[in-house]
Amino acid sequence: MFSTCRCAIDAAMLDIVQPQQPPPAGAQSHLAQEFVQTLRLAVPMMLTQLGQMAMMTTDLALIGRLGEDSVAAAALAHTVYFVSFTFGLGLVVAVSPLAAQAFGAGDVGRMRRSLRVGLWISLVISLPMMASPLYGAQILLALGQAPHSAALAQHYLNGLAWGIAPALGFVALRGLMSAMNRPQSPLWITLAAIPANAALVYVLIHGLFGLPELRLLGAGLATTLVNLGTFVAALAIVGWRKPFAGYRPLAHLWRIDWPLLRELVALGAPISFAMLMEYGLFSSAALLMGLISTTALAAHQIALQVTAVLFMVPLGIGMAATVRVGHAFGRSDPAGVRRAGIVAAVLGIAFVASLTIAIILGRYELGRLFFGNSEASAPTVALTATLLLVGATFFIADALQTIMGGALRGINDTGMTLVFAVIGYWCVGFPVAWMLPFHTGLGAVGVWVGLSIGSFVYAGLLILRFRMLTRKLLG
Repeated sequence: MFSTCRCAIDAAMLDIVQPQQPPPAGAQSHLAQEFVQTLRLAVPMMLTQLGQMAMMTTDLALIGRLGEDSVAAAALAHTVYFVSFTFGLGLVVAVSPLAAQAFGAGDVGRMRRSLRVGLWISLVISLPMMASPLYGAQILLALGQAPHSAALAQHYLNGLAWGIAPALGFVALRGLMSAMNRPQSPLWITLAAIPANAALVYVLIHGLFGLPELRLLGAGLATTLVNLGTFVAALAIVGWRKPFAGYRPLAHLWRIDWPLLRELVALGAPISFAMLMEYGLFSSAALLMGLISTTALAAHQIALQVTAVLFMVPLGIGMAATVRVGHAFGRSDPAGVRRAGIVAAVLGIAFVASLTIAIILGRYELGRLFFGNSEASAPTVALTATLLLVGATFFIADALQTIMGGALRGINDTGMTLVFAVIGYWCVGFPVAWMLPFHTGLGAVGVWVGLSIGSFVYAGLLILRFRMLTRKLLG
């Protein structure tokens, strides 16, 4: 009797949260509705990612006032930090497809448990993950970095390391909110965090208001405090504001659902390793550029920074694809699964193609924005512009692999994604990026050609995988 009443209450809650829409009349109406729903999810997700990028850029700009040594040390620190953080991120990202499938199926209890295991894994995985940043100087020295740079990087990492757990917890909470078609709350939190982060970094770096001058340690601590603040804000919204509070998402938070935790790890671990494959390729590309020339490395870093900003657009669409595909998969709608993936891919191509055209037209201006108009910087500006021109194909391929990877997560298919990342990035992309610069005379351009070809292979394999699985679902 009690369980029957509980199911009825949960179903009523789901009706309150899930928008009630009349069924479309035909295939065109289905597609139009899918475009609208995907856009509603994707745009706030894009802006949230861009907001996080803005915070990172602000940090680097403020650290830049401490001198070139501090900027170089911060770059080294970020390399150590993100290798560790990426592993945990892939695990927590798996909250989104699990919660989206539960939302689509109307299973309120599984939604709660998905968040619960996400928060537990954020806490548990953060403890070993902190070892890498806290021993960052030893890692950097082992990699041949200068002792002075390694020591400065360690100061920054000593502040950053403590923010891993709240940062991952925020990702888990954001996954639940997005799965419930409410991605706006993480966006408002992020927008509020941007000025708070800038002020806190400035105060702790320079020791204002009677505080000690902490320099790089202060910048790291500020990031940790902002991560803690965003996590607490998201937790408060999920726990006490409608419509989330109606789900009682924080109920029995101390209980660990071991079967679902194993499912999350099985789903998330391949995501983590696939991310590391991609991150490793781009790190290797920077090393190859350093072997070519200082000019090549500088141009590569700026072109890659432009790419990172552009990447936030397909990343947001890919996250929306995970949710939309997960909803359809949860409600046992194979046609909806396929439609959601196709619509997300089309939207991604349209957005990225438009932005790519703008980048091509303004590629010289982008180079001058970073290097200035002096004659000494002209070769670097020209090479940056050339790399951005070559990158036009890479941008499209990178967008497709991000979006199709997100769609496959929505149907719990991540194992083959890792296999395809190894094939695309390391069996194809890296050998081409290594061979063309040094054996054909293409130089820096050859590295970017390798990145583009590897990304196209990866994207192509993901598209074929999605088509094959959706055909099986359709029977």
